[in-house]
Amino acid sequence: MKAAILIAGPTASGKSALALRLAERLGGVIINADSMQVYRQLRLLTARPTPEDEARAPHRLYGIVSAAERFSVGRWLKAVEAELEAARQRQQVAIVVGGTGLYFKALTEGLAAVPDVPEDVTENWRAEAERVGAEVLHALLAARDPEIAARIAPGDGQRVIRALSVLETTGRSLLDFHGEAATPPLVDPAACEAVFLDPDRDWLHDRIDARFAAMLDEGGLEEARALMEMRLDPSLPAMRAHGVAHLISHLQGRTDLDTAAARARGDTRRYAKRQKTWFRHQMPGFSALDPDDLAAYLAGAGERPGA
Repeated sequence: MKAAILIAGPTASGKSALALRLAERLGGVIINADSMQVYRQLRLLTARPTPEDEARAPHRLYGIVSAAERFSVGRWLKAVEAELEAARQRQQVAIVVGGTGLYFKALTEGLAAVPDVPEDVTENWRAEAERVGAEVLHALLAARDPEIAARIAPGDGQRVIRALSVLETTGRSLLDFHGEAATPPLVDPAACEAVFLDPDRDWLHDRIDARFAAMLDEGGLEEARALMEMRLDPSLPAMRAHGVAHLISHLQGRTDLDTAAARARGDTRRYAKRQKTWFRHQMPGFSALDPDDLAAYLAGAGERPGA
């Protein structure tokens, strides 16, 4: 197993700052486990580490693909395997940090053996989603595969399309493949330090609000404008980053900036709540850590975790 520290948690909980302090203390390398921070056009709106922070410690897998691409957990897993091995060769502590639960689940439990789906099948369902909307397709999925539909929000077009595509290709539910591991886990949480930040709701909401205001002050609206001018498919993952759709709506004259910002903050708060719940129930090998206890945690985190 690789020497590693795993830091998960909801957006705006202070994960990146903790990772940076640990990296500086231990001579470690920080590896991204956030599915939105992989997109190079979204530094501000995804709260990627600043260039100044990146100069203080090595950072990997940040801004590595275009927003025009569909980056997947499978691609991330291959990339992170290479980074973990490189850290081992350099005798560095790998500090894996982010808020994407599926990334950590794949890292610590292996990736489910979901088969490849022909691109034309996916594209047909994507075109149908654009024509009738994700909610209509969700209703269709509910009729054909009610169990998987119950686990997907009606507006989550990407996951609805994925489930329908797998069903069409294999004749089997996506859930059928979840118990079949195609790849072994890369990291054993019991053999390394694995925590998730679990802050108080009001504290976290204040952080989310302040951070979004700072994003706008630092140029977040122009970042959204640049993304809009790329004329990307709205179903692309990067277009679903929090704040993007609402800011583009403002730029297109369909809403005022205050309303767009309020909606973005609301979306982020609800997402953070889902993240907290997910990590509590889905990652039993992770220890909850209140941000108020960070000083004590850092004081005891001076040893390299088990290899």
